[in-house]
Amino acid sequence: EEEIEHMRKASLLNDAAMEKIQEVIKPGMSETEVADILANIYTEVGANGGFSFHPIIAYGANAADPHHGNSADCIAKEGDCVIIDMGCVHNSYCSDMTRTIFLGEPSEHQKEIYDIVLQANLAGIAAVKPGVRFCDVDKACRDYITEKGYGPQFLHRTGHAIGLECHEFGDVSSINTDVLEPGMIFSIEPGVYLAGDVGVRIEDLVLVTEDGCEVLNHFSKELKAK
Repeated sequence: EEEIEHMRKASLLNDAAMEKIQEVIKPGMSETEVADILANIYTEVGANGGFSFHPIIAYGANAADPHHGNSADCIAKEGDCVIIDMGCVHNSYCSDMTRTIFLGEPSEHQKEIYDIVLQANLAGIAAVKPGVRFCDVDKACRDYITEKGYGPQFLHRTGHAIGLECHEFGDVSSINTDVLEPGMIFSIEPGVYLAGDVGVRIEDLVLVTEDGCEVLNHFSKELKAK
C-alpha cells in the first residue's frame, strides 16, 4: 500500500506538470526547448527526483516515430500534432503518461485518428481485472485499431510495467500470457503512426485492483487544440 501511494502521488505530480507544459507549447518553439522547460516544471510542482525517462516531444510528422529523439532543429508550427510523452520520479517511484495535442484546429483526418487511439486506450483499460492475461489487454487495444483499418500502424507493445524504474520487467504484449494480479501497475499506451503525416499516442498508468483497475492519471484525454 505504501508503494501504491507513492505511485499515485508521482502520477498526480505528472498530471500537474502536463497541464503546465501543454500551456507552454506554441508555434516557434523547438522540441528540446519544451523538454528543458519541463524539467523546471517538475521542480515547480514538487517532484523530487527529476525525469523518470527523457521526455519525448514530437511535432507533426515526427510524431509518427514512436521513439523520436527531440531535436533543437524541429520547430512547432500551426497545424502540427504534438506528442508529449513524459514522466517524473517522486520519492524514488516513477510516473509515465502520454497525451497528444494539436496546434490549431485539427483536420477531420487527425480527429479520426485521435478518436481511434482514445477508444483503443479505453478498451484496454476496460479489459484490466485480476485473472485476465497481459496479452488479452494488448488484444483489446490492438483489435479495435485493427478493426478501424490501422492495425499495421500500431507499431509497438501496448504497455510496460513500472515502479522503481520506468520500464520494469513485464509488458503488455501479444506474447505475455502472465495473469494480472491486484497490486500490479503498468501502462496502457496504444498509438497510430502514419509516416510523413500524423502520430497519436495516449498513455495512462493503471493499478490492478480486486475487481478491476484504478487509472492513476487524471489529466483529461479530451481532444485539445490550442
